[in-house]
Amino acid sequence: MDKIKVIINNKQKEVKIPTGLRMIVRRCCNAVLRLEDFKGSAEVSVTFVNNEQIKELNNKYRNKNVPTDVLSFPLGVDGSYDTDPASGAKMLGDVVISMEKAQEQSRKYGHTLQKEVGYLTAHSVLHLLGYDHENGGMEKVHMREKEDIIMSQLGFQGISSYCLNR
Repeated sequence: MDKIKVIINNKQKEVKIPTGLRMIVRRCCNAVLRLEDFKGSAEVSVTFVNNEQIKELNNKYRNKNVPTDVLSFPLGVDGSYDTDPASGAKMLGDVVISMEKAQEQSRKYGHTLQKEVGYLTAHSVLHLLGYDHENGGMEKVHMREKEDIIMSQLGFQGISSYCLNR
C-alpha cells in the first residue's frame, strides 16, 4: 500500500463529532488496507449523516425504508477500481455512517462512540474491498474475524467475536 487518502465529510448536526474521531476513521481505513495487503494508492470517502439521511439512502439503494448504521458504496468490482486522474489513486468507494445510529449502538453495546465508528468504518471498508456477510456462513465468520483483527490492532478489543448477529 502506498498512500491512502480518506475524505471525511460531516453532513449532520445531531451528534457532536468527538476530538480524534476523524483520526480513528483514517487509522481504520489504513489498517484494513494493510491487513488486505492492498497494492498502490487508494482513496475512500467517509460521510457522517443522521438517521433520516441514511434512511433515505437505504430506501433508495436497498429498498429498505429504515435507518441503518452504515452503508457501503463500492466503486470497484473484483479488485478493479477507477483511478483518480489527479492522484493515480484507486477510488475504493463511499462509506456513509449514521452518527445517531452509531451513538445508539455504542450505548447498547457498552462502549465508546469512537469504538463504534471505528468498527463501522472497518466493516464498511471491507465491503468496499468485496467482502460480504449478507449470505451468512463462512463468509460472515471470515469477515468478522478480519474486523476483530483490525479492531485489536487499533487497541479496541472484543467488538465482533461475541456478536456475530450484528
